[in-house]
Amino acid sequence: MKARYYIRFVIFSCLVWLAGCDLIRMKAEKNEAEATRKAVARVYNSYLYQDELVGIIPAGATADDSLARVTAYVNSWIRKQLVIHEATKNIDINEAEVERKVLDYRYSLIGYEYQNYYIQKNLNDSVSDKEIQDYYNSRQDNFILKQNIVRGTYIKVPKEAPRTKRIKDLMYSNTEKDVAELRSYCLSFSAAYHLADSSWIEFDKLVVNSPLAEIPNKVQFLRSYNYYETTDTEFLYFLKIDAYKMSDNVSPLEFVKQDIKNIILNKRKVELARKLEDEVYENAANRNDFEIFNR
Repeated sequence: MKARYYIRFVIFSCLVWLAGCDLIRMKAEKNEAEATRKAVARVYNSYLYQDELVGIIPAGATADDSLARVTAYVNSWIRKQLVIHEATKNIDINEAEVERKVLDYRYSLIGYEYQNYYIQKNLNDSVSDKEIQDYYNSRQDNFILKQNIVRGTYIKVPKEAPRTKRIKDLMYSNTEKDVAELRSYCLSFSAAYHLADSSWIEFDKLVVNSPLAEIPNKVQFLRSYNYYETTDTEFLYFLKIDAYKMSDNVSPLEFVKQDIKNIILNKRKVELARKLEDEVYENAANRNDFEIFNR
């Protein structure tokens, strides 16, 4: 009997010794691996290694951009580590709760990346004019103007610019030659300009940094003038209004067309994200890949 207990004791001692050896070997391998890694920064007992910077620098980045990105990342890491160290000194940290949140965040990131991949792969980004028109017709109350908008021509030129007396004639001409001349003139001499086309623009954005921006009653101004000239100490200003819409009215379709397209595409993305979740769940359920146990 004593011999049997002695044998068991010897075997147990050997197992403990072997486990200890494995633990020592694992620690040695870890220390050896870390010893071969190049440290970039240290905060107390935490180290940031060079291999942890992989992926920070995008392909094709210049040397200056690369240096700036790495420097910013290292400085950010140091600040975060210092805050974490300070937090552990001053408050009780529920490590299990922190780990759970870290895992939740990790799963969210992975899920988000796959969701983006799935959406990009399956999204139909073609939106027809009819879809846009139908959406606009059924939801016009969602497209009430918050600003006055105009279609027209606006030109700001220095007082010493040449041929300023010809600008008005060019603004009112529709001939291809005059339109090209006006565009060339603006490119050569204007400090700011917006040439007439089918697009609408907010009136305040159009006349920013000009005496026109100081007009007290812009609604009355737009109703009263389809052409206006003014000046200040440095510049001449020319404004021709082809059409206008007042705030609190329904926006023209052209003004919100891109917004509506973005809304439709975002709705498709939401539907694809929901479809992905349903597909993954249903396929896993059919394969019995998960179980819910009674508590």
